[in-house]
Amino acid sequence: MKSKIQFILSMIIFSTIGLVVRFIDLSSSERALLSSFLGCLFLLLIFLLMKKKISWKLVKSNALFLILSGIALGGNWIFLYQSYDYTTIANATLGYYFAPVFVMILSPFVLRENLSIKKIVCIGVAIVGMLLIVGEGVSASKSDDILGLSFGLIAGAFYAALLLLNKFIKDTGKLELTIIQLGTTTLLLMPYVFLTSGFGIFEVSGSSIPFIIILGIVNTGIGFWLFFSGMEKLKGQSIAMLSYVDPFVAILISAMILQEQITTIQMLGGALLLGSTFVSETKFIRLTKQSGKILSK
Repeated sequence: MKSKIQFILSMIIFSTIGLVVRFIDLSSSERALLSSFLGCLFLLLIFLLMKKKISWKLVKSNALFLILSGIALGGNWIFLYQSYDYTTIANATLGYYFAPVFVMILSPFVLRENLSIKKIVCIGVAIVGMLLIVGEGVSASKSDDILGLSFGLIAGAFYAALLLLNKFIKDTGKLELTIIQLGTTTLLLMPYVFLTSGFGIFEVSGSSIPFIIILGIVNTGIGFWLFFSGMEKLKGQSIAMLSYVDPFVAILISAMILQEQITTIQMLGGALLLGSTFVSETKFIRLTKQSGKILSK
């Protein structure tokens, strides 16, 4: 029960990211830099308190994939935060949750996995769901919504790349891997942010500072800590089911707290998208569990 509570809490924390970033008066890349930096510091502190050490030998042997995964994580956050700026949290979340579809499509080419008929059907249903969401935005002539959805899809593509790259990183614990990836993302984003935004990050408004701390410490640090602590003792089927607490709560926040409008057509599209990825992921996680692997977020 403790593991389930930890995992559910991590999903609820992740679902509030869209709400938190709305109150940070910085660019998406600056938000990504601060969240990765603060999250890395928090998790590193936890790691040291647990009296664990990072194996630099393993870091060196996985260096290429760690750098690539750091780029993927940074791109994921930049475009996700950008998506929240242009469209509703519900739309951004649904676009982002197209990531499992990207993984299914790329798995035969990257991981040499067979694409079953069931997965092909799930991909088709997910695409129909996304077309309903996007089509409704187009019919309503909301160009910002379409741009926001596009950013959400790009964020999902980066997240899919992160998941696939993590498959090639060997013999590294999940918490240790997250610390290294957050640190790598921080180092990669620093020159990018200073070249594109200058030093405006140091001129952030006082009202944004509490939300920056929440984003870095709570949404990133505590969120990932609870996520990995909870998933250690959970079965693959439970992980698949409980993972959908994240989009469900995010959509509730969008509709009930922010009063953002979502049409019936978009709700139907979202149900098709999330339902199809859920059916596919439960199968995928069960198979990887049997082969001794663990699917991570």
